[in-house]
Amino acid sequence: MSSNPVAVTVASLMPRAKEELTELVAFKSVADFGQFAREESEGAARWIAAALTAEGFQDVALLDTPDGTQSVYGYLPGPEGAKTVLLYAHYDVQPPLDEAGWTTPPFELTERDGRWYGRGAADCKGGVIMHLLALRALKADGGVPVNVKVIVEGSEEQGTGGLERYAEEHPDLLTADTVVIGDAGNFRAGLPTVTTTLRGMTLVRVRIDTLEGNLHSGQFGGAAPDALAALVRVLDSLRAEDGSTTVDGLNGDSAWQGIQYEDEQFRKDAKVLDGVELIGSGTVADRIWARPAVTVLGIDCPPVVGATPSVQASARALVSLRVPPGVDAAQATELLRAHIESHTPWGARVTIEQIGQGQAFRADPASPAYQAMADAMAVAYPGQEMQYAGQGGSIPLCNTLAALYPKAEILLIGLSEPEAQIHAVNESVSPDELERLSVAEALFLRNYAGGAA
Repeated sequence: MSSNPVAVTVASLMPRAKEELTELVAFKSVADFGQFAREESEGAARWIAAALTAEGFQDVALLDTPDGTQSVYGYLPGPEGAKTVLLYAHYDVQPPLDEAGWTTPPFELTERDGRWYGRGAADCKGGVIMHLLALRALKADGGVPVNVKVIVEGSEEQGTGGLERYAEEHPDLLTADTVVIGDAGNFRAGLPTVTTTLRGMTLVRVRIDTLEGNLHSGQFGGAAPDALAALVRVLDSLRAEDGSTTVDGLNGDSAWQGIQYEDEQFRKDAKVLDGVELIGSGTVADRIWARPAVTVLGIDCPPVVGATPSVQASARALVSLRVPPGVDAAQATELLRAHIESHTPWGARVTIEQIGQGQAFRADPASPAYQAMADAMAVAYPGQEMQYAGQGGSIPLCNTLAALYPKAEILLIGLSEPEAQIHAVNESVSPDELERLSVAEALFLRNYAGGAA
């Protein structure tokens, strides 16, 4: 790291940052209260509220959002007439999945091979710590030159839209000149990156019924319509022979014009098994940032252990469709619904229930805030030029903020580079990335206010 005073301060704060991230990761803050205690999420929210209060934030509040979770808000006033920047992160996390697959306990931050492992370390409790580090560094070096609002969401991973609806009901709360979403990540560790597009998504539950009840496969199999077989045919219809997503009427030929993702690097990042082909056509960047992608998230069917020789009367699947920028998510949902209905065989009865939906997002990288960030990244990552990348995932709040505050500039940065393995077992964060991005955010705030880096 450079001898820049802000960088020096952030470096000195890293031991404290590790202690705080350890405390925050320890909360099992999965916003599915059927699986995890509500107190875990509310404890994390209180921890963040206390941290903001300790840093001098005013109006610190736990916001009860319509989906039954809490978001944390705070306001730090800057100099008179200063611009306002909204800093976003979320404290809720994905479930740990198979805890036996973790090398170390998922809710205990553990250092190993130069990285810090734990659920939420990168996505996105590390983002909370990043914001705190940036603000502390500025306070130690002359003060924070902008008004700062912080909002930390409690249900981003669940996609239940609580904060989006709360913001719509309280449109004055999150007004800002610029929004920094701390929930993205560098294209690779050490390469400063701002995410300029996000795919949207739609999530549907599909149920197929063919019989009043299961039947003996020896007595009735071969003529009785099998609901599970019908579901398999429907799901297979959503992909072409090469694995490309094929939803009737949905364009799948768009191209990505920014930084490219080499096939071999993607295979390494995705941990594709030797001999297994990548799916789809076009470049990897086309496939993951600019085109639709369907994923079967789960199927309800008898497990292999204990299965009986039966023709299945009913079968269900949870299907996700990622929607590229430029495509309306509601329209994509209707196309998906129509496709499933038209490809259901044998006159089987099909029911489609929409579970969630979020619009795609496209930022304006020509805005002044992006230049301020580029200058900051150049200091935090010496010798590296800031890159523009897409992200295949969705952050529905981005579109809500863009609609509420059309003049606000929105930037996406964060700690979720490929090695972080977010949402998977053994999620981790690079402390070097945390340090550099905290420096970059601090210098961005100073640049944006009109001062020198």
